[in-house]
Order: sequence, then structure tokens, then C-alpha cells
Amino acid sequence: MMADWLRPARLLLALLLGLVTLPLAADAASGPREQPLVADLSKHLVAITTGFSGSDVLLFGATDGPGDIILVVRGPVTQQIIRRKGKVGGLMWVNQDYVTVENAPSFYHVASTRPLEDLVGPATLDRHQIGMTHLDLEIGDLTLGETEAEFKSALFRLKEEQGLYSYAPGAITQLANRLFRSELHFPSNVPTGTYLVEVYLVRDNDVVNAEITPLIVGKAGFGADLYLFAHEHAAWYGVGAILLAVAAGWTAGALFRRS
Repeated sequence: MMADWLRPARLLLALLLGLVTLPLAADAASGPREQPLVADLSKHLVAITTGFSGSDVLLFGATDGPGDIILVVRGPVTQQIIRRKGKVGGLMWVNQDYVTVENAPSFYHVASTRPLEDLVGPATLDRHQIGMTHLDLEIGDLTLGETEAEFKSALFRLKEEQGLYSYAPGAITQLANRLFRSELHFPSNVPTGTYLVEVYLVRDNDVVNAEITPLIVGKAGFGADLYLFAHEHAAWYGVGAILLAVAAGWTAGALFRRS
């Protein structure tokens, strides 16, 4: 009698298990789903060697259908000191006021298929920190009459002059609404560190998918060994530099005396 009483409960349990496993089996039978966005780089290391004059990296990818692409390349965050010059006595320009800017990317590049304002709204740009004016920067104490906007503008202008900040609307090429590519240029003064290459897929004025790929910018060869030795053994590096300078001076003096 106990077995007869348990039979309905066993049937109910089997039915529930069947309902749970049925969707899983259907997903397995349908195979892997197509990714909305796939992106990669032609190389994941920018090696800074002796005589380094800059480097180009190709970004390429594909989408599962029509859509716009936004590309953001961020270098390691650093602390920046921005100074403002003023006239003293109406004659000389000297550095007067300064502020410290925290969380500023050492390198920042934005590219897109169309201008950013045509793709997404300001709230989305703020959320993802896309575009220089949408970066979440921390500005130090300001004196009377100064604004954060003044020093942010000065920071952006300085970085643009150095070739470290840039915005290139229309610099991403799309093929048949699925394939895309863009050239990334890193100048000779590019800072070392780990970079993040972010690719956003935009549809109907919203970000629907994103891919983030790391990129390493580092010294290589003899320059890298010398750089590492200087940082790990600063005292010995200083002594060696002094001895080398003395030897160079002595050699030059000896050559001049002979002549």
C-alpha cells in the first residue's frame, strides 16, 4: 500500500524534472548562439624599442547585423598637475595657480562610425565615460574665481597637443553592415602600461553589447633592461651614470690635449 501511495508523487516529480530539462535540451539542440559583437586586434603588444617612432594597430570585428560602432582606447590612469600662467607686473608670464587632476587616462582615443551625439544620449556617454567631456575626473581644490571646466579644458588641450588624446568621428569603416575596422595610432611618446580597447555596438540610440580587449604597451630589448635596472637598482644606476659621465669627460679631455 505504501508503494501505491508513493506512485503519484513519483510521477509528479518526474514531470517537474522533465519540464526543467526540456528548455536546456532545446538550447543544446539549437547549437551556440551567434554573438552580437566580436572584435580583436592585429597585435596585443606594442613594443617600445630603441628608435621607436610610433606604432599602428588594426582593430577589426563583426556584428550580427546593422548597427553603429564606438571605439574607446584608455591608457593607465595617472595624476596630472595642470598649471595656469599669469602676468607678473604686466611683463612676465609665470606659473601661478595649479590643480591636481586624478583618474585622468594617460592615453585616450575615441573613434566612431558617426558623431557621438548622433548615436547615443549624454546619459549613456556619461555612464560609459565616452568622450573627453564625459570623463569622470577628480579636480583638486580650486581657488576663488576658477572653475573645473577651465582646468579640464587645459588638460584636454595639452594632451591633444602631445598626441595622447584624440576624437575621430567617422574613423571606423563598415563593410556590408557587419564587418568593421579601424586603425589605432600610438605616437612615439605613448606611456607604457596596460591599455583597454573597448568596442561598443549601438542600436536605436542605446549600447546593446560591448567587447573589451587588453593591449600592452611596454619597453623591449636593451632599453627595457636598462629601464628595469634603473627602477630596481636606482643607487647603482646613479653610480654607473656618474662613472660613465666622468669617463666620457676624461676621454674627451685626452683627445683634445692630443690635438
